[in-house]
Amino acid sequence: MSLKSNPLSEKQKIALNELVKDVTAEQIIWLNGFLDGRLAGLNGNGSPVEVTSVLTEAVKETTTVANLTILFGTETGNAEEVAQKLAEKASFKNVAVNVVDMYDYDPKKLKDEENVAIIVSTHGEGEPPDMAEEFHKFVTGKRLPKLENLSFSVLALGDKTYRNFCQTGEEIYNALKKNGGFPATPLARCDVDYEATAEVWMNNLLINLTPSETTTKVETAVEETTVITSPPTTKVPVSEFSKKNPFGAMVLDKVRITGNGSDKEVYHLELSLEESGLIYEPGDSVGVFTKNPPELVDDIIQKCGFDPEKNIAFGEEEVSLLNALTYHYEITVMTFDALQKYYERTKNPELKIILEDDKKLDEYLYGCDLLDLLEDFPFDWNVNKLIEILRPLPPRLYSISSSMESVGDEVHITVSVVNFERKKRQRFGACSSNLADFIDQDDKIPIYIEKNPGFRLPANGARIIMVGAGTGIAPYRAFMQQRESLGMKGNTWLFFGDRRFQSDFLYQTEWQKLLEKKLLERMDVAFSRDQEEKIYVQHKLKENRKEIFNWMDNGAHFYLCGDRKNMANDVTRTFLEIIRTEGGVSEEQAEKYLKQLKKEKRFQTDVY
Repeated sequence: MSLKSNPLSEKQKIALNELVKDVTAEQIIWLNGFLDGRLAGLNGNGSPVEVTSVLTEAVKETTTVANLTILFGTETGNAEEVAQKLAEKASFKNVAVNVVDMYDYDPKKLKDEENVAIIVSTHGEGEPPDMAEEFHKFVTGKRLPKLENLSFSVLALGDKTYRNFCQTGEEIYNALKKNGGFPATPLARCDVDYEATAEVWMNNLLINLTPSETTTKVETAVEETTVITSPPTTKVPVSEFSKKNPFGAMVLDKVRITGNGSDKEVYHLELSLEESGLIYEPGDSVGVFTKNPPELVDDIIQKCGFDPEKNIAFGEEEVSLLNALTYHYEITVMTFDALQKYYERTKNPELKIILEDDKKLDEYLYGCDLLDLLEDFPFDWNVNKLIEILRPLPPRLYSISSSMESVGDEVHITVSVVNFERKKRQRFGACSSNLADFIDQDDKIPIYIEKNPGFRLPANGARIIMVGAGTGIAPYRAFMQQRESLGMKGNTWLFFGDRRFQSDFLYQTEWQKLLEKKLLERMDVAFSRDQEEKIYVQHKLKENRKEIFNWMDNGAHFYLCGDRKNMANDVTRTFLEIIRTEGGVSEEQAEKYLKQLKKEKRFQTDVY
């Protein structure tokens, strides 16, 4: 049936006319958004279409119904992705949209804004991402002006693994509200699975926008009138596969790339993307859906005395407890949020002491799983109450170690297996141990592509310095494949660190070939356990500080990939020291120089 014809029965038309005969202009705007949302749910690809309605109050002349400034502060690109999606939704509703990253926004302008949407992640232990640092400092400081005319909304992105979950977004929200801003929606907090929460937040925000006073004229109409008309749009085809609908990628190859003498297991996996339509760029990641270690699942069920076949609710369906603990809930990693919920149920005084002491909390959470909680703080749980404290099992992200320009419809990942002993019990990573022990060639694993616009090769082919430790070398393999495919030689310097040269030099023969072909200009390595005094990549950076500064002073880009807590901090401190000593500047000036590099996207990190 054509949407241009009237699909309503006579009875429906009479009912609808009766419903809308007394609506106001403000209510029409709300209905416009409501019907748009319903339409998006019906349309297969969510693209704008022409709609005809029999509203008796109709928009006869529509320009802009509101002005909206969207600000984002991001570490990995998720906040930017949400910002762009919100902009598309708002534009479709005739909202004048301005999307700005927090690097480029002057927060003094907040007092002159009508509507502001803020999408910001929390970096590390409660800190704002680099992009949001100055904005956060101004907004939470004493210079923020009164904001009586501002309507705002905040979407805070975070990870419940960390104690100060979504702290940056919370502090910005509280500061704006305290200074007179009107919250158009309540603060929305997102865990790593942020999509559903973000969608609800966006829809609520668009319904509650403050309309501009002179932008929309409304007249009474007594006949059918076209309410929404969008011109045809041309969109680049996108894959039907995503985080919500993962692709079953066949394992083409799986090879252990650490030697027999290594105390680490690292695997190189090659996955087929054939017929998926998925595309990626160097710097992106693969999200892998997984299952929990079967031994841990069995031990938890046995410890609690539960029936593994008992059905429990998961979303809109019912699954067995065994299925839920295996595939749907996080049990290998405990978060501050989980411990807090555990305490709220048990009121265990020993757990309270841990929660109130940051040092004890960090020590306890390191390597802690659900079975630890059950053993350390016994409680008579029932199935449903225990499940309530757990978060959904999130997919694990792995930096892509290939370029589509080089490998075609494949994607390669580098996986270090999490396997250690704690409290006389062996622990296994949910995803890495599954890939290592249960996945073989020709098996299929559910995956999706996670974009990372904050970790990209320079478009101008500028010099690059790449610093990585362990599997942090993965994205640089992708970088070099990309550059080789484009015929780009030299202008590349790799610093790599691991434990032992003989067993832990990941992709050693590939790097040697790149050096021989002069595709890779320089390579410095640090193997910490090959001598009495440990040597790390930051030591190699210090040894080459004059040349590193010269590269950076002449337009080079600096990349850092590896462990957030230790390696990344050590390298960043060393880099600042190089700027200070070789540039002959103060610590404060070195900090400003680094901030400028980040703003110019000449200092990029991919840390975990």
